[in-house]
Amino acid sequence: MEKLSMEQLNRITVEEYKNADKTPMVVVLDNVRSALNVGSVFRTSDAFRVEKIVLCGITACPPNAEIRKTAIGAEQSVDWEYCKDNVEAVTNLKNQGYTIIALEQAKESVMLQHLDLSNYKKVALILGNEVKGVDDKLMDICDLCVEIPQFGTKHSLNVSVSGGIAIWEVYKQLTNLK
Repeated sequence: MEKLSMEQLNRITVEEYKNADKTPMVVVLDNVRSALNVGSVFRTSDAFRVEKIVLCGITACPPNAEIRKTAIGAEQSVDWEYCKDNVEAVTNLKNQGYTIIALEQAKESVMLQHLDLSNYKKVALILGNEVKGVDDKLMDICDLCVEIPQFGTKHSLNVSVSGGIAIWEVYKQLTNLK
């Protein structure tokens, strides 16, 4: 089996990305401590043409060397904004018609494999702090909570890994990719 070359991958430019249709999804990073995790989420968001990322609280913002290290330029293609107040940021998205989904372990959470977004047009996916998870104030605003099933000894996944899994699932459903 032969790997594809960069030319064969035929990737679009940053300018073409900016002008391309986007997936009706916003990713909210709620007080994510690690700039490396932030960069990784930028890179995943670029891959699935996420509309934008909203960085809240202590979450690092570009330009930042650690974000750049893992984003590898995606911080230039994916639109982003910063809002110090996470509740304000998520409330604004809700008022714009986004369905608010927390990626969290909660009593009311839906396992990812059972998530059905067929009745939703736009989604804001909240990824929480590496230690504390999604802020309780944001949990109160959410329309849905989704959880990734896990079968090992650890109780959680890295925020950028879990974000990648959830972003892929939301992308598949919002774009009707089966």
